[in-house]
Amino acid sequence: MAETRKPLTLSRREFLLFSAAGLAVACSGCDRKPGLPRIGLALGGGGAKGLAHILVLETLDELGIRPHVISGTSIGAIIGALYAAGLSGSEIRAQIEQFFVDQGEAENKLFALPKSVRWLDFIDPALAAGGLLDSSDFIAWLGEVLPTTRFRRLEIPLKVVTAELLTGKQVVIDSGDLLPALQASMAVPGVFPPVEWQGRTLVDGGVANPLPYDLVQADCDLVIAVDVSGSRDLEDGEMLSSLGVLLQSFHTMSNNILAEKLKLQRPAIYIRPDIRNVKVLEFYKARQIFAQAQPAQQQLVKALRKALRGYAGRPGCTQTWL
Repeated sequence: MAETRKPLTLSRREFLLFSAAGLAVACSGCDRKPGLPRIGLALGGGGAKGLAHILVLETLDELGIRPHVISGTSIGAIIGALYAAGLSGSEIRAQIEQFFVDQGEAENKLFALPKSVRWLDFIDPALAAGGLLDSSDFIAWLGEVLPTTRFRRLEIPLKVVTAELLTGKQVVIDSGDLLPALQASMAVPGVFPPVEWQGRTLVDGGVANPLPYDLVQADCDLVIAVDVSGSRDLEDGEMLSSLGVLLQSFHTMSNNILAEKLKLQRPAIYIRPDIRNVKVLEFYKARQIFAQAQPAQQQLVKALRKALRGYAGRPGCTQTWL
C-alpha cells in the first residue's frame, strides 16, 4: 500500500516568492540580468538514510527549482544520478516504494536484514571478492531504471565521488560510463568489493568526501548540501555484530571527516534531516526515514527563502529555476 504523503505547505508569501522566481526565468532566460543564483546540490552518503534525499528532491520539484550541477557520494550519487538523468523526485520514490515492507513482516536472517525485502534479491554473498556482499545485480537494476548510463547524456551535470583504496585520495568521476562510477561510490570497504576503474582500485566516496559540496561551489552561486548521516543509540545490552562494527566504524570515520570539513567552510544551505536509529542497510525502514525527514522539507523552504532575499537584485543566471 502506498504511503500517504504529507503535502508541502507554503505560506502565501513563500508561494508568491517562488512563483515570481519561475516567471522571471520564463521571461528572461540565462542572460545575466538581475535574477536568481545558480544552485548547486550536494547529496551525502549514509546508506538507507540517504532515502531522505528523495524528500529534498520532491521539495525542489514542487518549488520549481532545478539544480545547475549535482555532486554525490555513495547513496547520494545513486539518488543524484537518477535525478540528473531526468527522473523526478516522485518518480524516484515510486521506484523505491516497490521494495517497501512493513517492519512487522520482516524476518531477520542475512546480517540481521529482513528476508522479505525484495531489494535483497540484488545483494549476493561475495566472501571471496574483497567484500561480504556483491552489488552487481543492484547495479544492473539501476541500468534498467536510468534513462541513460552515460554522463554526457544526463540532463544535469553530475560529479560522482569515490576514493582510491590504497591512498584514500578522492577520485571524482564525471564522464564516461555512469554505472561503474556509481558502483565504486557505494563500495563500502569490507562490505562491497572495490571497483577497478582505469587502472585504479576504488571504494566508497565516504572514505574521502562524505558530503561533496566543495565540488560544486566554484560553479554555483548557492549550494545546498544534504547530510544524511543521522544518529544512532545502542540499546541497553546491545552487542554489534562483526558487520555492525564495520559499518559503525565507517559511519564514525565519515562523520569525523565531515565535521572537520564544516569547520573550514560551510555551504550556503546545510540540511541535516534528523534520522535516528537506522542502520546503513536497513532500507526496509523507508517509511520511517521519510517520516523523520519531513521537517527538513520546511527547513529547506525557509533556508531558500532567506537565501533568495539575500540575492535580490544581484546579477545572476536564472536558468536554474523553472
